[in-house]
Amino acid sequence: MSDNSFDVIVIGLGGMGSAAAYHLARREARVLGLEKFTPAHDRGSSHGGSRIIRQAYFEDPAYVPLLLRAYELWQELADTTGLEVYRKTGGLFIGPPDSLTVSGSLRAARDWDLPHEMLDATEIRSRFSTFTPCDTDAAFYEANAGFARPEMTVRAHLDLAAREGADLRFGEPVHDWADTESGVRVTTSAGTFTAGQLVICPGAWAPQLLADLGVPIKIERQVLYWLAPVGGTAPFEYNPVFIHENTAGQHVYGFPAIDGPDGGVKVAFFRKGEDLCTPDTIDRTVHPDEIDAMRTRVTELLPALSGRAVHAATCMYSTTPDEHFVIARPESLTNVTVACGFSGHGFKFVPVVGEILADLAITGATAHPIALFDPARLAIT
Repeated sequence: MSDNSFDVIVIGLGGMGSAAAYHLARREARVLGLEKFTPAHDRGSSHGGSRIIRQAYFEDPAYVPLLLRAYELWQELADTTGLEVYRKTGGLFIGPPDSLTVSGSLRAARDWDLPHEMLDATEIRSRFSTFTPCDTDAAFYEANAGFARPEMTVRAHLDLAAREGADLRFGEPVHDWADTESGVRVTTSAGTFTAGQLVICPGAWAPQLLADLGVPIKIERQVLYWLAPVGGTAPFEYNPVFIHENTAGQHVYGFPAIDGPDGGVKVAFFRKGEDLCTPDTIDRTVHPDEIDAMRTRVTELLPALSGRAVHAATCMYSTTPDEHFVIARPESLTNVTVACGFSGHGFKFVPVVGEILADLAITGATAHPIALFDPARLAIT
């Protein structure tokens, strides 16, 4: 086998690609991982310090089996590395009782017998003093919810992949790839490589890398905010993660104060996709009116978050029309596995998606339930 020949090439080493590289390498595949930027970079979608994890999935109960396995793998990753890649804080999912956030979470919990509590507005205020829901709000409380640390997780998977023998190359953008009868060929800024299989985890670069497949992905600019609580961060240190849906159907979400007394509290709008962009055109400046809009909305629920913005950052959502993932071996290709369209709710699945992608690349199939992510539903050719 030549130095430019591998069993599997992985394009994109963010959340999903780093996990795929690790799970492939631990199965003794000879892996080449290619990344345009530096490890755990902040140019895509796998940064920002924290991501909500939860099991009672209001988007669709079909996700729950994958989440149960993901939680096992989160713990395995923590045990293997000794790192706090995730933390259970409890999760408070608030809104009108018939809102998707509340009723959808309850449906998933009942379908899969997940532990949970239902709280009315008075109980929310009593148990979680920083929250001030309106009188008609209810909450689904999940003790197993919490947050994952994206940069730490990506680095952990990359370190483990390298330990297992993966050849990981950074600052090496992919210029072209091709599926052939004998395998795949990938051309980068440094040369051309061949492999039996290719795994593409393109994130916000999906429209470019998967253009010939017609994958319908839109890229949206999103903003993350860290607001300083009036009176300090102490009351927020042991808060649950939360998602709040108001009567207009607008979602905000947030975290405990996990970055110390000067780190503020991270909050953001959920799917406020007003700004379509590309990785080259995204406006990475966060503007004062955006901070004002975030502060105005989140103080409906958390009045103490009326302080200054400690920090703000942008990221990109890559989203399919139905907001479900694409994980598949496209029928038009022989040796290629594609994973994309995760943004908005994908990072909690990172460990199990890595396992799935290793299954698909090595055996062509997986025992995990991924029918929901079949690209045929999107009429991909």
